[in-house]
Amino acid sequence: MLTQQQVDFIAYWEKNKDVQNTFNSKLIRGLPMASVFCLPILLLVLFIYLYVPDWYFKISKTSGSSFFVVIIAVLIATVFYAFVRMHFKWEMNDNLYKQLKQKQKKDSLMQPLR
Repeated sequence: MLTQQQVDFIAYWEKNKDVQNTFNSKLIRGLPMASVFCLPILLLVLFIYLYVPDWYFKISKTSGSSFFVVIIAVLIATVFYAFVRMHFKWEMNDNLYKQLKQKQKKDSLMQPLR
């Protein structure tokens, strides 16, 4: 027998399943958590670029354009992490939904026998 929370999840997922499966939805809903991971890296790179550029250039013997490459790479990683995280979450919710529907179907078949 399903709990009320499981029945509520089934109703919620039937209503929102298709909406949450779009690329834009996954990206927008995943960006806050991806920003938590990638924002410190961006801030560190910008801090070094703005306040201590001589130190970095003396040690690495590279030009200033490498900073922009790092920033672009971090932004790409942010978008990738946001999408993959929310796609994984969507897959887990869909899997749970299918399991609960099977359990609900099994319970409805067993109900007349009781």
